[in-house]
Amino acid sequence: MPDGRGAAGTLRRRRQGKASRAQFVAQRAVRQDGRRSPGQAEIMARAILKIVGNAGSYARVLLLPFLQGPEEILVGGQAVIEGVMMRSPHSFAVAVRRPNGSLAVTQDFLNRPSENHPWFKYPVLRGLGVLGQALVLGIRALRFSAEAALEDPQAPVAERGTGKKAELSNWLLAANLIFSLGFFIVFYKFLPLYLATVVRNRWTPAENLIVFNLVDGMIRILLLLGFLFALAQLKDVSRVFEYHGAEHKVVWCFEKFGRADVASARGCTRFHPRCGTSFLLVVMVIALALYLFLPFQSFAAKLLARLALLPVIAGVSYEFIRFAAKSQGLLWRWASWPGLWLQRITTREPNDAQLETAIKALETAMEMEKSRGGELVVA
Repeated sequence: MPDGRGAAGTLRRRRQGKASRAQFVAQRAVRQDGRRSPGQAEIMARAILKIVGNAGSYARVLLLPFLQGPEEILVGGQAVIEGVMMRSPHSFAVAVRRPNGSLAVTQDFLNRPSENHPWFKYPVLRGLGVLGQALVLGIRALRFSAEAALEDPQAPVAERGTGKKAELSNWLLAANLIFSLGFFIVFYKFLPLYLATVVRNRWTPAENLIVFNLVDGMIRILLLLGFLFALAQLKDVSRVFEYHGAEHKVVWCFEKFGRADVASARGCTRFHPRCGTSFLLVVMVIALALYLFLPFQSFAAKLLARLALLPVIAGVSYEFIRFAAKSQGLLWRWASWPGLWLQRITTREPNDAQLETAIKALETAMEMEKSRGGELVVA
């Protein structure tokens, strides 16, 4: 994890039958007039809004992200080593540029988390399901891209993809995942809290819990910005950021025109509100807000509380990004701006070969989506 943000398209899957047609028409009407077919939760919400009067417009802004139906899924992707992974609601594909210039492609079907576990349909929880699935897909895509991009074109076919190599890849991926998790906890949880404690011991106003948590949050955001800026200076990482830009351009092209080609994608922006980079920054800001209400005084209790709140922060952040990507309101444009600005660091302008790679991944995912049945609708 993604700006010319007007009329961003959404991808829907529509089954045949009167019931599904009626549902689709109702959902289209929602986007046109800003209302959804009222369920029990929304009927109650509307009753409350009528009571509070003018304050209801502000309450609706807070309620809308949580009242939106969980069935709407947006097409997206991820940059990998010398390639791009693209996914649709029920499929994904990875396209990687081999050292000899050819494309290696892998694809598979997948189910939404809510289809396997109904409780992932609910707000906040659905974010945890989607993020968990994205993590698993990301690991699979990275493994494939590493093997394809680093493959020796001169090596005999019999030596490629041997059991020994696959076993080594499993160990490397597991070690990388453990290291990444440990790095996240130390760098984004322990270190900001420790530095904020040092500031509190030397600056009296920081003894106030609100001020202390603000200092902690600002340190965390500065560490994130510094880390991303340092990574962007590495040549290999800069190459991944170019594929990141290619992924965004192709997604925008598909959302705007319902198709993707190099000429059209080249003219699209490389900044996208659904980017994982935007998500990281949203996580930081929402964490800062929630941590303001933590009453703990000891270092250990503060650290444990931050770790315990991670699922809640991730779920709420997902709902925010999901709504911001579909909204045309000025408030949400303003709220998404910091993440879009941060993509100036995490994306680079791609070349045509990188755009072709991203298009191949998207087209493969879309073909698999069609082969599963039903009609793809780009609204």
